[in-house]
Amino acid sequence: MLKAADALTDVGHAVRVVSAQFTPWATQADVEVLRRRVKKWQWTVVNYDRRTARRVYVASGVRFRATRRVASMMGPMRCPMPLVVRAYSRVYPELLHAALAEPADLFYGGTTGALAVIAAAARRRNVPYGLDLEDFHSAEHDDSQTVQFVHSLTRRIEQDALSTAQFVTAGSTAIARAYTEIYGIRPIPINNTFSLPTTPPPLTVDPKSGLRLYWFSQTIGPGRGLEDVVRAVGVAGIPGELHVRGNPLPGYLSDLRSLATQTAPQLQLIPHHPAPPDEMIALCGDYDVGLAVERLKPLNRALCLTNKVFTYMLAGLAVACTDTPGQRPLAHDLGEGAYSYAPGDIATLAAGLKRWADDKTLLARAKAAAWRAAQRRWHWEHAQERGALLDAVKRALRV
Repeated sequence: MLKAADALTDVGHAVRVVSAQFTPWATQADVEVLRRRVKKWQWTVVNYDRRTARRVYVASGVRFRATRRVASMMGPMRCPMPLVVRAYSRVYPELLHAALAEPADLFYGGTTGALAVIAAAARRRNVPYGLDLEDFHSAEHDDSQTVQFVHSLTRRIEQDALSTAQFVTAGSTAIARAYTEIYGIRPIPINNTFSLPTTPPPLTVDPKSGLRLYWFSQTIGPGRGLEDVVRAVGVAGIPGELHVRGNPLPGYLSDLRSLATQTAPQLQLIPHHPAPPDEMIALCGDYDVGLAVERLKPLNRALCLTNKVFTYMLAGLAVACTDTPGQRPLAHDLGEGAYSYAPGDIATLAAGLKRWADDKTLLARAKAAAWRAAQRRWHWEHAQERGALLDAVKRALRV
């Protein structure tokens, strides 16, 4: 959405961004984002942080729990839509109010909590709208009774919101295909790519150092493939560093360090704090290999094509990625710039990492191949990325 706001502003549209604010580290990142975009577009924030917006936090929490109880008793498919959307999104009324605060010719947005807001706002204003399916929302989490209920709410909202959307974008070709199979719609795949850096990344490698591995996400925790990476380094018997950036879940880094001590004694685990999105490519510059180690469950992890892999490529990193439906086409396109392995196949990952560790010329070739692919196709300014979004908006505004 940040790239979309910038792109639409750059071609002459007046853009207003509406978003929620509830996490301290993300709030700090927002400040930096806005500092770099003074007067570029407007921003309306719905704050329900428990420390800085206590009243909204409490009121929305009471409403959220109450509507969830009612929706659970009635069942998501029989529950009235006003209850469904409030049981799904904690601050649905506040987001809708913010969206409607000023006139608009088009609404466009995404993430799980915003789909219903966008559709409702556009219908009230009688204007077109587009939805961004960044993830496969009805299979985002591991299965449990609570998760099944939330996924049922998701499907109910998707059925309603997607039915009258002027256009739909999706975060990967695999996600787009999955939504086509369920709803018969034709989402436009727009990948979470980024702008080419103003200067080429350094592609050199240190022939004497161990392999420097890098991974980032909002949350550092189990079930993201990091344990497999640690074990693979141990099986390969190579020295190296595993750098991870994000917010660690309590106790997780200690557990990962213990695993490294037991299975990969030559591996050093180095955590880093979250950083603003505009800095992510530059922060990759000191590493050799970017890790895109998605799993097959939940289904969304298998279908997604995350911003990690595109960040790595633009920073000139070789890519180690799992062979998932979402990542498979990209890995094939990267050629020797990527090493692909089946999720959980530690021995194959170990073999690939060892090849790069033992042959730094091969590693340098992989880094260069990833950068060439980013220049050729996998960047935001490409016609199939930024251009596809601008074309969709132009067609919607003509209706």
